[in-house]
Formats: sequence, structure tokens, C-alpha cells
Amino acid sequence: MAGTEGGRGAGPLLLGVRHHGPGSARAVRAALDAARPRVVLIEGPPEADVLIPLAADEDMRPPVALLGHAVDEPGRSAFWPLAEFSPEWVAIRWALEREVPARFIDLPAAHTLAWGKDDAEGELTGEEQPPDLTAETPTAEDPSSESSSAPEPSGSDLRVDPLAVLAEAAGYDDPERWWEDVVEHRGVGERDAFAPFTALEEAMGALRETYGVGGHERDLVREAYMRLQVRAAQREFEDDVAVVCGAWHVPALRRRTAVAADRALLKGLPKVKVDLTWVPWTHRRLSRASGYGAGIDSPGWYGHLFGAPDRPVERWMTKVAGLFREEDRIVSPAHVIEAVRLAETLAVMRGRPLPGLGETTDAVRAVMCEGSDIPLALVRDRLVVGDVLGEVPPGAPAVPLQRDLDRSQRRLRIKPEALERELELDLRKETDAGRSRLLHRLRLLGIDWGEPTASRGSTGTFRETWRLRWEPELAVRVAEAGVWGTTVLTAATAKAEADAIGAPGLADVTALAEHCLLAELPDALPVVMKVLADRAALDTDVGHLAQALPALVRSLRYGDVRGTDTGALTEVAAGLAERVFVGLPPACAALDADAAEEMRRHVDAVHGAVALLGDASGPGHGDTSAPGQGDAPGPGPGHGDLRDRWRAVLRTLSARDTIPGVIRGRAVRLLLDEGELGADEAARLMGLVLSPGTPPADAAAWIEGFVGGGGGLLLVHDERLLGLVDAWLTRVPAEAFTDVLPLLRRTFSSYEPGVRRTLGELVRRGPGKQVGTTATVAGIPGFGAELDAGRADAVVPVLRLLLGLDDNELVGVAG
Repeated sequence: MAGTEGGRGAGPLLLGVRHHGPGSARAVRAALDAARPRVVLIEGPPEADVLIPLAADEDMRPPVALLGHAVDEPGRSAFWPLAEFSPEWVAIRWALEREVPARFIDLPAAHTLAWGKDDAEGELTGEEQPPDLTAETPTAEDPSSESSSAPEPSGSDLRVDPLAVLAEAAGYDDPERWWEDVVEHRGVGERDAFAPFTALEEAMGALRETYGVGGHERDLVREAYMRLQVRAAQREFEDDVAVVCGAWHVPALRRRTAVAADRALLKGLPKVKVDLTWVPWTHRRLSRASGYGAGIDSPGWYGHLFGAPDRPVERWMTKVAGLFREEDRIVSPAHVIEAVRLAETLAVMRGRPLPGLGETTDAVRAVMCEGSDIPLALVRDRLVVGDVLGEVPPGAPAVPLQRDLDRSQRRLRIKPEALERELELDLRKETDAGRSRLLHRLRLLGIDWGEPTASRGSTGTFRETWRLRWEPELAVRVAEAGVWGTTVLTAATAKAEADAIGAPGLADVTALAEHCLLAELPDALPVVMKVLADRAALDTDVGHLAQALPALVRSLRYGDVRGTDTGALTEVAAGLAERVFVGLPPACAALDADAAEEMRRHVDAVHGAVALLGDASGPGHGDTSAPGQGDAPGPGPGHGDLRDRWRAVLRTLSARDTIPGVIRGRAVRLLLDEGELGADEAARLMGLVLSPGTPPADAAAWIEGFVGGGGGLLLVHDERLLGLVDAWLTRVPAEAFTDVLPLLRRTFSSYEPGVRRTLGELVRRGPGKQVGTTATVAGIPGFGAELDAGRADAVVPVLRLLLGLDDNELVGVAG
């Protein structure tokens, strides 16, 4: 390889590339085949040399990434992603197939991560680093790679984008289009495999002479380290050395410098202990749109160009047609033929050697999408970017927690996927219950693989719906969570105990108790319950107590389907409810409008919690495996009168003049819904509030509390109450009306359109004309004076089918 044979000079073979460029990847393979070096040096962290042989494993499927993280601070990490069309990956595979040594020669990750720790901007690689997320690959920071998504630094840190400069010099306004024309569509140099690299080196040399290092001093240190590694390889293999690196670095590696000068640049660099491994990566994370990808707009398109060097346009149009057919769009072979012809015509008109992504996209829009960009968005998402998720062999190094997670995923048959999908779980089934526990435990550890969402078609506690999507950075979260334990169960238990002790408020502890039941952490629950009891005993803020109670009571319901013993939780919840009952009336006095609205929400939450607590305290509450099954709930020992005491609190709230109207009105409404207050009494109380002696603003607040939150049907069915509101509103003085109207508009705008329409018809007809001493609905269109038993009985067969009950059970439910 030495000498000038093959169109290259003496010295190491320097192959300057564009990271994740399929044209560069093909050119690297051709150059390596022509040169046959005895060692291949690749830009990357040297600590990963021991991981290179895994690239030959049959279970290794790119895209993958090298993940490096600090041992003592796993959250401090960096990725080095590699796709199938990455030149570095091609060089690694070429070396392994020919049993040639391959080594990484970039600045060690031990220095890179330590350097980032001291960086005032928290920047490891020059790429965007969102808060609490990992840094992107250091290889992606090279100006020879695609433009970073991070904003350009200012002042002396301004970096030059060589592709943009070269494209502008060639008369192109788009660097991507220029790169496709000069590299991707020009082949690899059939007569001289080294010609593309020679031309690119000359171009980068001219740019570095003009712009210097580009304002990033860290490049000087990295290049000094790489020069030392190249010299070491030359001493071992003479000039039979090939170097694959970002094209921007080639002039610096070619330049002769003193060894002492290079070592001086490396002296005193900070250092941390690091671990590296392979992790799966995704095409979406390679895309610039991901926010911290490796800087390419179209990884799916690039992968296609690399995998289909012959007839790429025809094959691409066939892929697009297949995607549209999967989505039930009519696309025929004639569409494919016409789209190919149009793309080729556009390329000729635009002076391009072959159709690029722009020409194929325009052709697809015109021929297959009928000019619409809506179906074209599907092509971009699924093909141009793509949801390909790589795979890593089981033998790759990993923290113990990751290995336990892998075992759990295989056992529960729940495979990580890059494409977002919904997972419906029936907690009565053992496998689904295990999946639910795993996902809840991971969420507690901060590993948000799944996100709970509302179940469709069922409201039972036995069903859960999750939205799953595996993101590469979750591997970092797993490494971070490894400090809590070696298995998902032990780690989640330790994390829950620590979170309970350090929780800032009572509501946080109750939410944690809920998570412990969902994740089934029996060892953590006693610790959480002790902290909860202590916090509840010391907290005197009724708002905090009222905010904590609903989550605590909800937790009691989860014990039903999961078979968890919630006895201790019931006692704490009952004690918390008692304290709320005692402190709520004084806490509601003399509140301003905002505080009164917040307290009204607390009253609603406590009302629902007391109802659930009464059910959960009763015999037979432990079986809710299906709707309608199990014994009817009843008041439990010691807690059977909770509802009665809560109703007494509501009566107190409804009668005190010092309590804001929105709370008094809501208390009256809740008593009416519970059947503890007759319609006549509700009308009397409303009449008192709406009397001329009450300030209009207070009366409007009372109305909001009474009929807000779905109270429209109440007014529809009780003409007398509607008449009271209507009569009061017509008597409001003009000077007060403008103050009252926004409050009433907010109340009535929350009603369903049909309810608002019916209320309008009633008001137009003149509601309240028949108001008397007894409630009546006579005269309201569509309603009778009393219950129509015959029409009600007609619903029973359908109701029995829906609930799966026999006649006796249905009678019990109806009663």
C-alpha cells in the first residue's frame, strides 16, 4: 500500500467522510478494498475497542449506538450512533470480515464526559442537550457532518458549516442537494477509489486555511490525540494504516506536528471513570427533526440509497406505493411508472445527474397524492425518516438492571419498538398484570417507556391502556436507575422508599402510595405508609389534606383487582377524612374569589373520595374483577358513618353566610344529588340567595357553584329552578349586569350544546310560569309528569346484556 500506487501518496490512508453518508460509506468500502490496509483506525472512543467484535454478531442490527456514561454519574453520558450506511460502521464490518484490527482513535470518553462536566454551558458535543437528557455523539459535532440542530454559538465559538460553504461556491442554495449531486449520485470512483477523498481533503484544507479551526478549541485537542494514535499505528504497521474520520479533521491529521506539542495539548485534561456498551438506536433519532439527532434530515432515504444502489428511484417509488396501499389508498403500477418518469424529468430540468429526494417527493405529490401534502406527510414520517429500531446482541455489556429488564421483556412478551403503539391490558390475566407491574415500576424509576392513557370501551379498574414507544435515551435512564438495585423490583422498591422520605408535600406521598400499589411493591408500602401517617398528623393545612385524600382513596380501589391488602391504607384515609371534616368549614370562611374556586374544587374531590372510601371500607370490596361481579359494597367497621358525617359538613357549608357563594351553592347541589335535600328545600335556598338583598356578584357565584360542572340537566328537568334563575337575572340592575355576565357565561358555556339549546327553548317559552309550592315538569316538551314505568322496563334486557347479569342481579342493582 505504500508509495504512490492507486492514486494516493505515501503515509497513512486518510479517508475523510461525512458521518452517516451512504456515498461516503460506499467510497470507504471501495477504498479499503483497493488499499487492503493492515489496520483500520476509526473516529470514536478508544474505550469501545473491546466492543468492536460484537459488530460481527448475527444479532447485531444497526442502527445502534455506543453509549458511554460516567460510572459514578450515569446521567452524564454520550452517544456515538452508527447506521448501516455510516462510513464508520462499514469500516468496522470490513475489518472484521477480513480479520484486520480495527481501533477507535478519538479523544477517550473519559475525557469527553469529564470535560462536559466542567463546561459552563453543559455541552458535551456541540449539539443541543435538552435538560436532564444525554448528549449526542461527539462524532456528530464535526463540521464535516450534517448541520447540528443546536443554535449556532456566538462570537469566537462560531462554527463554519463546510457543506454550506462548498455548496454556495458551487452555486447551490441547498447543501443537502449539493452533497447528493457530487457524492451520492456520482459513484465511488471506478478508476480511482481514492479520488473522492483526495478532492474532499483539498476542499477541507482550503476551508481550514480560510476559517481556521472554526472557533472550537476542543477540535485541536481531539486532533492532537488522533495524531498520536496514528503515529503509534504507523510504528506497528508502517504505512499500511487506514484512517476513517470526519473530513474536517483530515488536513489536521495530515499536518506534521511535534509529538511533544501534541502531548502538551493533552496534559492536565479532566478524567472520569466510564463504561461503554452498545444500545439500540433509531432512524428517528438520526434525523435532525428529533432535536438532538446526528444531523441528517432523511435517514430512511439515505438507508434506501445505500441498500439499493441500482435503480434507486424505481425501488423507492415501489416502497411509497406499498405504503399507500397498506393505508388503503388506490395506487396502481401506472402511478409508479409515471412518478418515476416525472422524477427523472424534474432532475433533467434542474440539472441534476439523478433524481434526489426533492424530485421524488415532488413526483409522489403530483402523481400519487393528487397535489395534496397530507398523504405526503405519511411518506416522510414512515419512509423518509422511518421508525427502524436496531438490535443489540444479548452478549453486549450492560448494567444488571438492564439485563433484568431484558429478561422481563422476554418473559412477558413485550418487545421494545420505535413505532408508537397502544397496549390494552386486562389485569385479570396473569401476563397482562405482569406487564402492568413492569411498566408502573419503570415509570417510578423514571424510565418512561409507557405512558398510561384512557381506556376505550371500558371504565373498570381491571383494564389499563398504555401508549408505548422505546426511545434510545431510555438506556441512559436504565443505567441511572441501576444505582437503586440490580432488578426492576428491588430498584423500584428502593426508589419508592427514598422518594417517600424526601417527598416535599403530603400530596406527593399519597401519589407515591398510589404508585406503589399499581407497581405492586409490598416492601416499599409500609415505609410509604409510615411517612404518610406522620405527614398527615403534622399537616394542618386543610387544602393539603383535601388534595391528598382523593389519591389515597383511589389507591384503595387498586387493591381490589390486584389482590393487595389495603387495610393500613384504609385507616390512614379514614383518619385523613376525619381531619378534613373538622377543618373544612373554618377553612372556607372569608376567602377571595380565586381561593374560593380552589376550595370548591377540593370540596368536589373530597365528595368523590368519601363515596369511594365508603365503598372500599365495606365487605366484599375486594372483588371487582368485572363490572357487576362481587358483593355489593357497604360501610365497613368503624367507617360506615363517614358519608353521614360528610353530609353534615355539607349542610354546615350550605348554611353559613361567611362562606363564599360558590362553595355554598356547590354544597347545596351535592346534597341535592345525594338525595339528602328535597327539591322544595333546594328551591327555597336558591330563592333566598337570589332575593334582592343579596349582592348580584354573590348570587352569581352561588349559581355557578350550584349548576356549574354539568348542572345544565338539572335546570332542564326542574323548571322551577330555571325559573328562579331567569327571574333573578331579569331583575339584576344594569350597573351590576356587566359584572355578573362573565361569571354566568363561564358557567353556562360548559354545558353541552344540546343542553344549552333546550334551556334556550325553555326560556323563550317562559320558564317559571308554573312555579309553585311543589316541583313540576308539566308543560316541558318531551317530559311527563311522572315516571313512565313501561318505557323504563324496555331498557332492562339491553342493560342485562351490557352488564352480563341475570334478572335477580339486575333487580338488585336497580334497587
